[in-house]
Formats: sequence, structure tokens, C-alpha cells
Amino acid sequence: MKKENISDAVIRRLPRYYRRLTDLYHRGIVRISSHSLGEELNITASQIRQDFSCFGEFGQQGYGYNVEELRAEIGHILGVDHNHHLIMIGVGNLGHALLLNFPFSQTGFTVDAAFDVSPAVVNTTVNGIPVLSSGELDEFIANHPVDVVVLTVPQSIAQETADHLIGLGVKGFWNFTNIELTSTSPSVQFENIHFADSLLTLSYRILNC
Repeated sequence: MKKENISDAVIRRLPRYYRRLTDLYHRGIVRISSHSLGEELNITASQIRQDFSCFGEFGQQGYGYNVEELRAEIGHILGVDHNHHLIMIGVGNLGHALLLNFPFSQTGFTVDAAFDVSPAVVNTTVNGIPVLSSGELDEFIANHPVDVVVLTVPQSIAQETADHLIGLGVKGFWNFTNIELTSTSPSVQFENIHFADSLLTLSYRILNC
């Protein structure tokens, strides 16, 4: 099956599989059936087999899946072994917290630099990552590979900032500005993160359980 024909729902389940397989691997589990993996994730065994069939044959009938091998295969599909280069724009409270606490390296990303306009943070480091002036951004991108930009800037400049970065050749955005960023270029990808969506989903479940 061609990659462009794989549904977004399948793609969004892959990180869940990878996370759970990583947990199983660290627990010393050597193999697991689709039924047992489904119980771990509250997904049907048939859905798991269908999802995996989009990318090839990973298991053996009567044996199940080798946890280490399946984890490596899914990690490869997700690009964990690709070493994407990433920068962050906006080192306020959220950006600072992400730099300190998010395990970028465990998900295949190297954070090369962060950028901000505040003199209070420019020319400092956060978790070993240099914080540069936003005035140095264009030159940095011209001289370094940048696969993904993490945006934690104010909403008022979010789309403008994204448009400028797209003009510089950036193709991937992890967007924490709480607005939907868009582009007319089909090669540009946005992952728009909305914390309120998750909290409201929890609110619905509490009210309707």
C-alpha cells in the first residue's frame, strides 16, 4: 500500500504502538500476540493486524510479534532513527518547559537551537541548548538543516512567523500557539496542538461515564 493511501487514524495509532512496545521491551517481554497487545491498548486484535498490514508483515501466525523487532520496525516507520533537526521559536514558560522536560532525542529529534526576542533569555542556554536572538534566525536556517520548528510564539504572530519560515524552506511545524496554522503548499506539514481539546475531552468523559 502506498504511504499516501494510509489513513491519518492509522498514522496516529503508530506512536501509541511504539510507546507501548517500548514499555513492554523495558519490562522484558519478548513476544506478544495481537490479542494481548490489543488488550494493553484497548484496540481490537483485528484493528492492530489491519494497521500493521499497511506497512508489511511483522508477525508470524501462532507466534505473534517479537517485541524488540516490532518496536524497531515501527520506530523506523515513524522516523525515530532518522535524526531530524529541530529548532524552537519562543522560549517563554511553555518553550522553556519543553526544552527542559520533553525527551526529543528519544523520538528521533536533535534540538540544535532556540530563538527568542527577550534579552532576558537570549545568549543563555536551556538544558544545554543555546538560545539565540530571533534576528539570527534567517542566517541560522541558511547554514543549518532544519526539519521541524516548534512554535510557542504569541497567536498574533504565529501565522506570519510560519509563513516566513516556509519561505526559508521549513516543511514541518509542531505548533503550540493554539491556532490552526495553514499553508497552500502540500509539502508543508503542521501538527497543531490544542491543550484545551484534550481537557474538554476529559470533561465530556467525566460527565458521561
